Amino acid sequence: MQLRYSFRLYPDTGQQRALARAFGCARVVFNDAVRAREEARAAKQPFPKTAELSKRLITEAKQTVERSWLGEVSAVVLQQSLRDVETAYRNFFASLKGGRKGPKMGAPHFKSRKDKRQSIRFTANARWSITDSGRLNLPKIGAVKVKWSRTLPTTPSSVTVIKDAAGRYFASFVIDTDPAADQARMPETDRTIGIDLGLTHFAVLSDGTKIDSPRFLRRAEKKLKKAQRELSRKQKGSRNREKARLKVARAHAKVADARREFHHQLSTRLICENQGIAVEDLSVAGLARTRLAKSVHDAGWSSFVSMLEYKAARYGRRLVTIGRFEPTSQTCSSCGVKDGPKPLSVREWTCSACGSVHDRDHNAAINVKTAAGLAVSACGAPVRPGAIPAQREETGSHGFPTQARAAGRHSNDREGQNPRASARGASQ
Repeated sequence: MQLRYSFRLYPDTGQQRALARAFGCARVVFNDAVRAREEARAAKQPFPKTAELSKRLITEAKQTVERSWLGEVSAVVLQQSLRDVETAYRNFFASLKGGRKGPKMGAPHFKSRKDKRQSIRFTANARWSITDSGRLNLPKIGAVKVKWSRTLPTTPSSVTVIKDAAGRYFASFVIDTDPAADQARMPETDRTIGIDLGLTHFAVLSDGTKIDSPRFLRRAEKKLKKAQRELSRKQKGSRNREKARLKVARAHAKVADARREFHHQLSTRLICENQGIAVEDLSVAGLARTRLAKSVHDAGWSSFVSMLEYKAARYGRRLVTIGRFEPTSQTCSSCGVKDGPKPLSVREWTCSACGSVHDRDHNAAINVKTAAGLAVSACGAPVRPGAIPAQREETGSHGFPTQARAAGRHSNDREGQNPRASARGASQ
């Protein structure tokens, strides 16, 4: 199983210029490759192969006056940019043919130097390394200072250097983990739990535990509005406008980081304490078109369920997702009688058949657990971890790692993105 370990980078001024040069060269090669393929399509000719593009757009281009500056960056960065184009077209064609899940993907488009997120990737061929002093040594960039929050468990296969909209730099390492070792770290338990996700409470568990929603965006709205108002008053193209834009981006990054940390901590705790977990297949895309859209996005249910998915696969736990049309809020968890739909304002109701008084969310969590088949037993719950895309790992305590770091020769890079979790309506 592959995971991502991300660490904050602090390049000096010279290294920032070198990284900007590498970002620009990778972007130019990407755009040249897209242009070459689009020209071939317009001429009704076969798409040029990656090897042909590599020779034409990198090797031969370096010999020309117009593209001689491509030789100032690592060739691996340029090769990986061509690989990204190949992957983008492969996904586009798979989406057209219906072989790729999720929403339809458009054709690859040109990247802009004004894009606020830039990235480059180094594989084993680039011969990057981690020095004895804990710096990340990148070819033609130098030894960059890293803020280590935890130790790399194994030798990384690749590293991606990212600059986000807030101007921060990150190093994202792809790590191959050992499923057997990961499962051995988990405590033995036969507990099972059902989770009802909502807005008033982020999650209500079938054991009665209620976890309040932190509402990170709502709490930061006043500061965000002020920063956005200052940005709108700055002259376009001015330095002050760029400063104001960074202020807005950093405020949003702070909210996103806090939400991600909350999701990681809660999902890790639930995975550690329970052998079986049941959740609903929520329709987040549908709810995002209602008056609750801002609160739904602020909660981040899809991100949380995605974390539960890959952590359950990693640690040998069982995650069951029930259908979004299961009447969990209409069924009595005591006698099983369906008592009919109820408006969201009804937070507590009495069963007309058995007279049991139910808390709406707690009752729904119990029904989620029952519908998933976890109410009787969790025997046989361990599952075989499947092929899970590389994820951002749990955040750890800050500080310099004391153990020996994994470094050296790296190979076989495979990038991935968080699996997309679909969603149903929110129970509140």
